[in-house]
Amino acid sequence: MAKDGNRTYGVKLVRGPFVRLDPHPLACETADDLRALAPTLTAPKAADLFCGAGGLSLGLTEAGYDVVLAVDHDDEALETHRAHHPGLSVNWDLADPGVIEEVADLVKTCGIELVAGGPPCQPFSKAGRSMMRDLVRRGRRLQHDGRRDMWESFLTVVELARPRAVVMENVPDMALDRGMVILRTMVERLEAIGYSVEERVIDTWRFGVPQFRQRLILVALADGVEFAWPTEDTDRVTVDVAIGDLPVVEGGWRPDNGLGSDPVASGWAEYAGPKTDFQRRARAGVAAADSAKVFDHVTRPVREDDALAFAQMTHQTRYSDLAPELKRYRDDIFDDKYKRLDPNDVSRTITAHIAKDGYWYIHPFQDRTLTMREAARLQTFPDHVRFAGPPSASFRQIGNAVPVRLGFRIGHAIRSSLATNQTAEHTTKDVAERLANWFSEAPPVHVPWLATDSRWVAIQGELLWSRIADEHLGQAWGAIRTLLTPDDTLRALPLLRRVASAWKRDARCDQLLEAAEWFKGNPDVLAASASASDLAKAPHVTGSIADFACRVVPGETEDPVLAGYGVLRVAARFQGDAVDRQNKLTDGRLAIARMIGADERSHEAHLALIELANGLCSPQRPDCGHCPLVEWCVEAPERPVQAALAITSRGGRRTRETLPASAP
Repeated sequence: MAKDGNRTYGVKLVRGPFVRLDPHPLACETADDLRALAPTLTAPKAADLFCGAGGLSLGLTEAGYDVVLAVDHDDEALETHRAHHPGLSVNWDLADPGVIEEVADLVKTCGIELVAGGPPCQPFSKAGRSMMRDLVRRGRRLQHDGRRDMWESFLTVVELARPRAVVMENVPDMALDRGMVILRTMVERLEAIGYSVEERVIDTWRFGVPQFRQRLILVALADGVEFAWPTEDTDRVTVDVAIGDLPVVEGGWRPDNGLGSDPVASGWAEYAGPKTDFQRRARAGVAAADSAKVFDHVTRPVREDDALAFAQMTHQTRYSDLAPELKRYRDDIFDDKYKRLDPNDVSRTITAHIAKDGYWYIHPFQDRTLTMREAARLQTFPDHVRFAGPPSASFRQIGNAVPVRLGFRIGHAIRSSLATNQTAEHTTKDVAERLANWFSEAPPVHVPWLATDSRWVAIQGELLWSRIADEHLGQAWGAIRTLLTPDDTLRALPLLRRVASAWKRDARCDQLLEAAEWFKGNPDVLAASASASDLAKAPHVTGSIADFACRVVPGETEDPVLAGYGVLRVAARFQGDAVDRQNKLTDGRLAIARMIGADERSHEAHLALIELANGLCSPQRPDCGHCPLVEWCVEAPERPVQAALAITSRGGRRTRETLPASAP
């Protein structure tokens, strides 16, 4: 096993170049140096926490910011960042409360307008609904072995410093646990101190990045200013458009034309010039003296058997398709071990795994894996950016980075939104409170078992009476509302059979009997400590029914955000997005979370959405005039006259603006 510093790799590391980078001319050594530098800079200033090599920082710089404060725990990435940005790039531990206070003080005293970052995330979906509420309401912090979660550190810096703008990026999984606890909590706390908050899972290829890469982006603007998402690109940037101008090199090739103590590190490949707009943008920052040079265009040597395998492959070839003599791994486990990139499509996601091997990233035409420069291009790093350390460290920095182009598009949209200075019409808390108040005013009519405090009653309602005609709901609900345990149901089964038979639900009654007998033998599964997966072990209790029961009667570990039961239709109409038809498990659930919040009213708000979806907000003829959200609903045809609202288009999502009183 080869080692690079404290890291161990499963394949042989690339030998050289080992790049060392000089600091930026305006780099600072101490916090006091930064305090002295900050007033001399005229551009708006930004901080990048968990900055890595600075992909997000470079994008913000292209959008007009000076990123003057960067914090990370990777020395080689910090050396890269320090070389390309003014100010202070430091290895500080953001789990330390003292460091959090120091960073927040620098943000305030240095006039930093935007705080960005991608905190590593450890979801606390098991923490429980009651604990989550307590954390939100009382401002307490969840502790893990005395160290705060990094998302909490990031959020605390914001709470202490109150910058004008906040950007958080992360993997979608940060938000998409069953209860979406972290994201909902972050939105709740940011709104509590006056920010408007928008969050979305973004396909980066829609914003000029030549790879399939999904990122969760959260943007918060102070004083309730509304954020308008950037418009999406109509065309994809393909792999060939991104890297097709780079010269042909063999795997393992190393330049020997450089100068100084390490001629390999300062060496280059001969470059003929860009051919596409993307390539010209990549070359724009290259010094005139280096216009015919490409640095870091090196990759791993290629084994002879790998070269033969690569030669047999197109972008459609799977590892399992290769000739048996060319396979070094089991093809039933590693069926996609090798992947040649499609020149006419976007790349697969560039990840930190590229530091260990490059088999997922075989060049579209050459029988080798990608070079560092090619990987950097696919992450939209400009060609003048170099990466500190050996190739293994460079590949790792590139794979971990936020694509530069995405950072630019988000940064530019933030600056435009701040300049427009339009106040957001409502907050998540506003919507959740209105929904919760509506739900609490009267018992639910269309899904009456939403009013129960028994998980068993909720399960009975779904097993026996779901989708029953409205005229039967009263009698159906009366038949089960007092059957609080499986024993109660078994004793009342003759009556239930008569009622169910009248509505041709005999088969459902049989299913209910089997479920009741199972739960009678497993009573603990209905306890508050049981999870939805425990409930779903019962016969005929599907995952969706189990989730529903845990939503109606949340337990110690469950607070699920439900996308079924028509809720997505309500969210789609309210927000003017097609989340009920596409990206249901990402954008759809985010849209729901945006309506229910995370405080003590979120439970009632979610139940209200289910009741709305099954009543007023029906698929064909919604009764908008009685909906509690009509004033804010984008698609409502009936709106209060005093609201005087009009639908506009902003960044692909419809919103509304206040019209003059004379407007039609």
